[in-house]
Amino acid sequence: MSRFTGSSFKKARRYGFSIREDGKEFSKGKKRVTAPGQHGAKRVKLSEYGQQLQEKQKLKFMYGLTERQFRNTYIKAKKMQGVTGVNFMQRLESRLDNIVYRMGLSLTRQGARQLVSHGHILVNGRKLDVPSHILSVGDKIEVKEKIKKNVKIQEALKANVSTLGFVKFDKTKLEGVFKELPKREELNQEINESLIVEWYNRLIK
Repeated sequence: MSRFTGSSFKKARRYGFSIREDGKEFSKGKKRVTAPGQHGAKRVKLSEYGQQLQEKQKLKFMYGLTERQFRNTYIKAKKMQGVTGVNFMQRLESRLDNIVYRMGLSLTRQGARQLVSHGHILVNGRKLDVPSHILSVGDKIEVKEKIKKNVKIQEALKANVSTLGFVKFDKTKLEGVFKELPKREELNQEINESLIVEWYNRLIK
């Protein structure tokens, strides 16, 4: 299944959830109570199955992954020690494209993915163009010298006030460190990862 490349605004309205995590999909910072369409539609109460599916879709679209990538990430998280749901979200956050986004080098995860895939990012001094690469704690991430004054990067840096605690970033040098795995309370509180675990537990034995 291919990656979704349509409007994140429509998806945000459908799920009543900011896919970009900045609330910009909703006018005046307020969530729309209707689904997409010319006249909109009232949201109906979902079944347990529907709630699990919706939660999975919200997180999948937020990180911009294909179903196969998302599922494989879950399978690897399930094999780890600890709480599966938290492991899953930590693994999603540890992706190189996501850390580039968290450092404020792009306004969107899609833009961060392009920076990586175009070879503009160095990890521990070496070019790494695989967006799905899982970083290890302590890895150093930096922007190639020739791209540091790129207009889109500079716009993103100006718009980004601060990074999250698990990422250390120097805006002057455009380099940072993946300090530690994120704590659950640092991540999106609108996501109920336990519903996603329940969804995949029915499918994956």
